[in-house]
Amino acid sequence: MTPGTRSAVLGRRGGVDPNVAEQLGFTVHDVVRDLRRDVAAATLPLPIDSAEEAEASRERLLAQLDEHLLPRLAELSSPAVVVLAGSTGAGKSTLFNSLLREEVSEAGVLRPTTREPVVGVHPRDVDTLTPGPVTELARLVKHEGVPRGTALMDAPDLDSFLSENRSTAHQLLEAADLWLFVTTAARYGDALPWQALDRARERGASVAMVLNRVPKENLTTVRADLNSRMKERGMKDVPLFIVPDVGPHEGLLAPKLVEPIQRWLGLMAGPERSRTIILRTLKGALGALPEWVMGLVAAVEEQGTTAFDLRNAVNSVVPDEQLAARTAVLSGAAGEGTVAARFAELASTRHISRVTVRDGIARTTKRAGKNREAVLVGLREEVEATAVRALVAAGVRTEESLRAVLAGPGAPPAGETLLGADAAARAKERRTWGESHATEWSRLADDLVARMDGSATESTEPDAPARAAGARKAFGDTGLAALLLATALGNDDSARLVDRVLGETASEAIEELQGELADKVALAVAEEARSVQSALDVPALADDAAAPLRVRLAELRRLT
Repeated sequence: MTPGTRSAVLGRRGGVDPNVAEQLGFTVHDVVRDLRRDVAAATLPLPIDSAEEAEASRERLLAQLDEHLLPRLAELSSPAVVVLAGSTGAGKSTLFNSLLREEVSEAGVLRPTTREPVVGVHPRDVDTLTPGPVTELARLVKHEGVPRGTALMDAPDLDSFLSENRSTAHQLLEAADLWLFVTTAARYGDALPWQALDRARERGASVAMVLNRVPKENLTTVRADLNSRMKERGMKDVPLFIVPDVGPHEGLLAPKLVEPIQRWLGLMAGPERSRTIILRTLKGALGALPEWVMGLVAAVEEQGTTAFDLRNAVNSVVPDEQLAARTAVLSGAAGEGTVAARFAELASTRHISRVTVRDGIARTTKRAGKNREAVLVGLREEVEATAVRALVAAGVRTEESLRAVLAGPGAPPAGETLLGADAAARAKERRTWGESHATEWSRLADDLVARMDGSATESTEPDAPARAAGARKAFGDTGLAALLLATALGNDDSARLVDRVLGETASEAIEELQGELADKVALAVAEEARSVQSALDVPALADDAAAPLRVRLAELRRLT
C-alpha cells in the first residue's frame, strides 16, 4: 500500500495520523489482513446456545473482509461500486435500465427476473475495476451512461426462491461501496428491507433508498411513514428517492422519473468525488469492525469458560473413581472367582501344590520344576485375563460416572458432546489399553523373580537365598512369577503355596505387584477421563484462544 493510499484510508481530518501508524509499524491493509487470518482461525467447537449466532456473525465478518474491505483497501482507485438491491418485483432492473437509458439488464414479469448480475462501467474506468466478486459474478457492460468513477450493478433478488441467486446478491452487497436499496410502496413495511438496511448499518456501508411505484394519492402519507421509520432506526440522513407509480408498462421509465437519482449519481462522478463515497464506506466499515470483533472475542471466551467448566466436571469424577478402583484391587477380590477355580483345577489334576519343603526350602528335581512351570502357564493366562478385566472395569465404571455428570440432570452445557457417539470404538480402545498394561504388570513379576536372588541376599533371614533358589527350581521362573501374580490378586491358595516355599522373602515382591496393579487401575480411570477431555484439548478452547483477536482489536481501535 502506498503512503498516499494509507493517508486516504486513515483520513486527513480526524482519526490517526498516518505518521503514527507508520511508527506503529503497520498499515490499515496489514491490520485488516491479519484480522481476516485470526477471524478465520477462531472456531467455536462447543455447541452451546450462543455458538450458532456467533458463527453466523463470524461468517458475515469474513464475507465483509473478503468481499469488500481487503479488495477495496488493495485498490482505492477502482470505481465506487453502487449495487441496486431489493426484493422480488421491486423494479430494480427497470430502474437500472432507465438510469442508463438502454435495455441492458433483462426485466420482465417472470420471477426471478434478474438471473444474471450485470455491472455497468464507463469505458474509461474498465481497466481500473479491481478483480473480485463484482468482476467474477457479474456480466460486465461498458456504457457511457455510467458516471465516471462508479460501477452500477443490478443484483439478483435478496429473497429469490433460488438459493444461488440469494447467495450471489448477498456477496455483491458485501462487495459494494454503496447500497442503493429498492423497495415499493406496497412492500417497504416488509421485514426484508429493514433486515438488509440493518445489515448495511452493521457493516458501516453507505446507503441510499429508492421507494418505487408510489401511488400519487398516497405519496405524502407513504413518504412521511417511511421517513419516520428510518429516523427511528437512526437512518435520518439516508438519501430517499421516490419514483411514482406509472401503472402497467414495458420498457424504460420516463427520464424525469429517474432524474433525481441520476443527478445524485452524477454528484459522485469523477475519481475524487467517488473516492469520497469509497472512503466514507471504508471508514464506516473499519469503525464497525471493533464491535464485530468484540462480539467474536466474547463468543470465543464463552467457549473457553464452558470448556473450563467441562474439565472441572470431568476432574470431579476422577478421585472417587480412582479410590474405588484401587480399593477393589487391594481388597483381593480379583483373586477369587476364575483365578481360584483355575488354581484348584491345576492343584487337583496336575498337583502343582505337591512340593516337598524341608527346613523351609523347596526340594525337587529340575525336571519336576519344568513340568510345574509348563502347567502354571494356564494360571498365568487366567491371572492376566483377570487383570485386563479389572482395568477395563475401572474404565467402564468411570465412563458411567462421567455420563451421569456430563449428560445427567444439572450437566454443564455441551457436556453430552464429549462422551462420543461410537461406544463400540471406545470399548475396543479401552480393552486394547487394558491388555497392554496387564502385560506390563505381568512382566514386572518376571523382573521380580529374576532379581529375587539378589533381594534374598540382602534379607535379614539367613536362609532367604536358599529359599529363593529352591522356589525358582521348584516352579521355574515363569511358574513362580505366575504364583506371585495370583497372590498379588488376592488368591488364598497361591498365597499359602508361596508362603510355604518363600515365607517372608516374597512379601516385598507381592506388595510391589499389588501396588503396581492398583496404580494401573487408577491410571485406567485417568485414561478414561483423558479420552473424554481430549475433545477439549484444541487451540480454540485454550485459555488464550481470544488473545490474537484482542491484539487485532487493539490495532483497530488505534485506527478508528
